[in-house]
Amino acid sequence: MVIIVGSGAGGATVAKEVAAKGLSVTLIEKGPEIEDKDAFKHYSNVDSEVKVMRTICLGGTTTVSAGNGVRCLEEELRQVGIDLKVEFEEGEKELGVGVLPDSLFGEGTRRIMDAAENLGLDVKKMPKFIDPNRCKSDGRCSFGCPEAAKWSALSFVKEAERNGAKILTNMPVDGVLVKNGEVKGVRCGDRVSSDDTVVLSAGALETPRLLKRMGLPTSSSSLFVDTFITIGGILAGIGFNKDVTMNAVMKFEDFLLSPHFSRHLVNGMERRGLKASPEDILGIMVKIKDEEVGVLDEKVEKGVTNRDAVLLSEGASLAGSILGEAGADPATFVSTPLRGAHPGGTARIGIAVDQNLETEVSGLYVVDASVLPAAPGAPPILTIVALAKYVSRIIAR
Repeated sequence: MVIIVGSGAGGATVAKEVAAKGLSVTLIEKGPEIEDKDAFKHYSNVDSEVKVMRTICLGGTTTVSAGNGVRCLEEELRQVGIDLKVEFEEGEKELGVGVLPDSLFGEGTRRIMDAAENLGLDVKKMPKFIDPNRCKSDGRCSFGCPEAAKWSALSFVKEAERNGAKILTNMPVDGVLVKNGEVKGVRCGDRVSSDDTVVLSAGALETPRLLKRMGLPTSSSSLFVDTFITIGGILAGIGFNKDVTMNAVMKFEDFLLSPHFSRHLVNGMERRGLKASPEDILGIMVKIKDEEVGVLDEKVEKGVTNRDAVLLSEGASLAGSILGEAGADPATFVSTPLRGAHPGGTARIGIAVDQNLETEVSGLYVVDASVLPAAPGAPPILTIVALAKYVSRIIAR
């Protein structure tokens, strides 16, 4: 029997994998059961200098992801003894990872790609876990896909349920039960669920809090979030707000650039007295591998170091050059507030968990972004899915 806490990329994958092997599975989720199209209603962002983005619902933050299926930290994980080659290949196949056809590249994205190439930059199509036959290119990836064209962990939750897994929603877990160094279950208020295998996949903000309550080591003073901003300017009638978001990528050593529309750009222009509708804005995201300088306690504290500021400035300068080359008016350029979409590193491998992602408590595992050994600077969903497959094999043995 296995209890899984959290239903994002890690928890849902473990539930699917071990249920398929005939193990008894109980998946416990703090948030409600939802439909993909309603995911935007369940954002539960955390305020700090860098706002940390997340959702609390069945399927977790996968429901509002941009659908990017990239391998990240593959070498870093190999260096700590975790080779995910097979798991990555399986995950890519199951999620349907691949680049989208040209018909799903909007005019704004094409202009950005052409402009970047004109400036001598290397531009690639972003691998996506989006079904091109269902995608309507409505720009709603980060709100919850109304067509369910984008993979989310909800599909793995449903598969686990078909194989006998019990799914419990609206049930925050507030404690893990331990006896003689072995896990015995979890506590949700007055309700106790007993089992000798527990997987914590509650996310990089909640998982270490559960570990701390048990007196177990964490790395919660080393929080990274892949800090990002979006730079945008006016290009009348471009209709970029309907493009598949982040459909291309330009990778640099410590940051990436990607076409990205944000409603914050509209607000920023209004504050400057510029009149622009969402259809008139062209934008590029600057996402950095931020320094692991953040604190997760009862409150999240995450700011920008001098190094982070330099990287953001360097990326913003390049983004501005590309936008100008693409036809956006430089006099209208604005930036969004600082945000972070990939909190992690708060219960990392080698500190909170071992090579098997098991804690000091026998039978207690962690499978979410909190175990990642470094800031990925890129969407980590595929990597978390691969790690979950890796741990599922250990549990099944």
